[in-house]
Amino acid sequence: MVTNAGILRDRVLWKMTDEDFDAVVTTHLRGTFTCARAAAVRMREQGEGGSLILVGSPAGQRGNFGQTNYAAAKAGIAAMVRTWSMELARAGITVNAIVPVAATAMTETIPAFAPYIEAMKEGQPLPDFLRKGEGFGTADDCAALVPFLASEFARDVTGQCVGIGGDRLALWSHPQEASVAYADGGWTPETIAAAWHTSVGSAPETVGIPAPKIPGA
Repeated sequence: MVTNAGILRDRVLWKMTDEDFDAVVTTHLRGTFTCARAAAVRMREQGEGGSLILVGSPAGQRGNFGQTNYAAAKAGIAAMVRTWSMELARAGITVNAIVPVAATAMTETIPAFAPYIEAMKEGQPLPDFLRKGEGFGTADDCAALVPFLASEFARDVTGQCVGIGGDRLALWSHPQEASVAYADGGWTPETIAAAWHTSVGSAPETVGIPAPKIPGA
């Protein structure tokens, strides 16, 4: 089972309507849940294992400006991958997400990519700084990951978010504690404030999808 339906309703938080939010979350998150549940029931009945291949996004891994609904839904899909991989392991069902980056109707409006996508449509290849540096290519470049994850070669691959795009194949990390501090007897707001910048808060995590590095820009 591959869950690949998706829509966009991009707006900043203070302009996003309930309808914008619900449409995207219903399509991406509830749609993935509903289809995967039906597949899991059938695969368990058959007793021969199987593969659930969900479609994530870099926005779900790192957030993205103007995409509250989309980023939240894709982050939820990543969480479902990890959860379902545990729940379905005994049935021999693997659960993974692909995190594709490709020139599609959803990405060709990104200003930094637009001229290169137009050139590609005219038969010119995408430059290496996109295919390798940004991991950005065509939808066909992402396709091989699906049959791999569904094959016997990937029977031991489950609970993973795997990025693919252009010439790049990558494994996304799972969230985990980046740094830890301790205080005997527990913490107060004041002791947290005193310790923050010299302990757990000294190297805060970055957010957002890094801007493309365009040569000469």
